[in-house]
Amino acid sequence: MKTLHKYLTLQVLASLLLTVAVFTFVLLLGNVLREILLLLINGQARIGTALEAVGLLIPFVGVYALPMGLLTATLLVFGRFSADQELTAARASGVSLLSLVAPVLLLSLLCCGVSAWFNMDLGPRSRVAYVNLISRARADLLTIQLPPGQPIYDFPGYILVVGENRGGHLEDVWISKIEDETNLVMSLHAPRGRLEMNLTNKEIYLHLFEARGLSEHGRIISAPEILSPNLYPTNTAVVRYEPKISDMTFWQLQARARNLERLDVPADLGMSSEELREQFHEVEKLIEQTRAEMNRQIAFSFAGFGFALVGIPLGIRMHRRETNIGIAIALALVLVYYSFVILGETLATRPEFAPHLIFWLPNFIFQAVGVVLLWRANRGI
Repeated sequence: MKTLHKYLTLQVLASLLLTVAVFTFVLLLGNVLREILLLLINGQARIGTALEAVGLLIPFVGVYALPMGLLTATLLVFGRFSADQELTAARASGVSLLSLVAPVLLLSLLCCGVSAWFNMDLGPRSRVAYVNLISRARADLLTIQLPPGQPIYDFPGYILVVGENRGGHLEDVWISKIEDETNLVMSLHAPRGRLEMNLTNKEIYLHLFEARGLSEHGRIISAPEILSPNLYPTNTAVVRYEPKISDMTFWQLQARARNLERLDVPADLGMSSEELREQFHEVEKLIEQTRAEMNRQIAFSFAGFGFALVGIPLGIRMHRRETNIGIAIALALVLVYYSFVILGETLATRPEFAPHLIFWLPNFIFQAVGVVLLWRANRGI
């Protein structure tokens, strides 16, 4: 029994790691092509920033990749186990199916614990950090890109035009200083310039060489080198992303629900009874939306257990070694599961439908069906 348990557990674990990696890659691909790769092409992000963004996305997509990977792994492993007549040999030796799959079910419960961590804490925090990182990278475009031949208004109080920009080494530089948005107080031209940036310390300096120009009072300015003041655009500070309900951790949602429940709508503001009822209804909708998201995080954490209960007997009934059949069935089952999740999210602001309970329905259905199928498979029905 120990040998069989070790064999099956290692087979499921190896398949789980492979399928989770594949699903993670597929889910990452959409975000990478849509946002991260675009930042690299536009010069808004360096390779290090792009790799950091991908790393922050992994826990977020892992919320979905882990249950899908567990379902696919059980379908593939037990499909091969049945097709190779190994299950028949185990039964001939007096070993029941239930005793064989016990370690695999324990592994699925362990995966539920990891999934709960991803769903309730790590995934939302990583998603918020990713959005903030992308926001900072996009804001840095104002300070990194100086398109040649175009007036640049990104530096407060100055208008800058450059003829050429070769990695911060500038040619044919024109810079005008403006006060009160309309008054020109200084204009300079330099055949060469150099942009010096320290984005960590929010510092951007422009070195002008052999500059000539006019000041506000018509005085001629001529100098071998002129250093500009700090041109960092303080008026374009990055706004920190405030997470939506779907990007909040479980504990943030708990705090939000408590605050909403303590919220008191005052009755002495001259509102009619109809307006008061509308206000109370809006608060109830917000409370139900928050409660629904909390239940979604908890319920989805147990998806792996239901998937394992269904995947084991279905894999045995398939009696096939082909990987594509197992993946197709896994995707179909995942689609059924997610249809309930989408329904619950759609009705999240409708308290009369109790949407927080809808998220638990697929778990109950999959676990009930899985128990019945496993019992039948154990009896050879």
